[in-house]
Amino acid sequence: MVVPASLATLTSSAFPVVTLPTAAAAALFVSAVAAVAYGQRFALFVGALQSLLLTITLDLEETTCLVFFLGCGTLVTLLREVRHRATIVRASGGTAIVLFIGFLLLGLFETRFSANAWTQTLRDAFLGAVAAYAIGFLVLGVLPSIEKLFNITTGLTLAELRDPRHPLLRQMQERAPGTYSHSLQVANLAEAAADAIGADGLLAYAGSLYHDIGKVNKPEYFVENQLGAANKHERLSPAMSLLVIVGHVKDGLELAKEYVLPSPLHHFIESHHGTTLVEYFFHRARTEAERKGESEDSVEEFEFRYPGPKPRTKEAAILMLSDASESASRAIVEPTHGRIEHLVRTLARKRLDDGQFDECPLTFAELKIVEDSLIKSLAAIHHGRIAYPSTATTIAARA
Repeated sequence: MVVPASLATLTSSAFPVVTLPTAAAAALFVSAVAAVAYGQRFALFVGALQSLLLTITLDLEETTCLVFFLGCGTLVTLLREVRHRATIVRASGGTAIVLFIGFLLLGLFETRFSANAWTQTLRDAFLGAVAAYAIGFLVLGVLPSIEKLFNITTGLTLAELRDPRHPLLRQMQERAPGTYSHSLQVANLAEAAADAIGADGLLAYAGSLYHDIGKVNKPEYFVENQLGAANKHERLSPAMSLLVIVGHVKDGLELAKEYVLPSPLHHFIESHHGTTLVEYFFHRARTEAERKGESEDSVEEFEFRYPGPKPRTKEAAILMLSDASESASRAIVEPTHGRIEHLVRTLARKRLDDGQFDECPLTFAELKIVEDSLIKSLAAIHHGRIAYPSTATTIAARA
């Protein structure tokens, strides 16, 4: 806020004829950056504050402050969801129209009817519109620097991370195709569920795409990538298998840092299992302990839990439930709507009773909406098909 206001003041001192367009540009720039990086409410507050600051600093009329704020409000409103660069350009175009009309009305009510006055009014309106349009391109240019400087991840960056040609996603497609397919399904489930409760669907989608990226290091140890081959865990002890399974979280974080993924995505990778129990190998370890004549209590439950942390955001909690539901739904022999609903409700209750949602702001009402969304999406994925007769059966029937 200080830098654009200072530049506007210096420019106005040197060139008084462009005072209004320069001040408008300063207010719009701050509002645009705040809207893209932090959100609409904060951007409206910052835009109003910047408009007031410029009006006082440059000794302008009170109605001028109102025009500035109308321009900022229009820009912020049109920047509600920025997933494409064209959105910023369109928002700048809409703001240019509002400022052009606003400066014309301002000149109509505050200046005397003379040739010089109308020339100045038209100049202000035209330059104000040009400034509004130019702000869009300026924001596009400086946004990557702002993201790095303030450690912010904007919708533009998240949208770019959805590209299947990203190097990490390419690796997953080539080395762990089953995991890639699973991640795509989970991403669609999580995005729909996040949108249903008003959370950040784009963030949930991007986080879900990369949550299992650590599996590319040892893809053959995960069932979705075995493709009919022998299960390598049959030759390992439950403790060794546990290390491999849990290790994909640590490997994923290392890959995320290596490929400079935005920090918000790191939390999806580290928390998508929370501190849940690796049940299959826990029960297998207890079975082996009984076979050796030992008490099953000799195998402690905490030894077979993921290290965490637990989800701290709504989007991360949605990923945890989406991930578990998508994986478990594949094991249902006949995935009817009733069975899918029972599965999702049971998994949600288990995670809730296990304290996995204790550190995130997800409410009970929102959890119910997330469950309903997952049930609807999974039922659509596993929809029924008409059983077509085989070729042999058809030929025999015709004969």
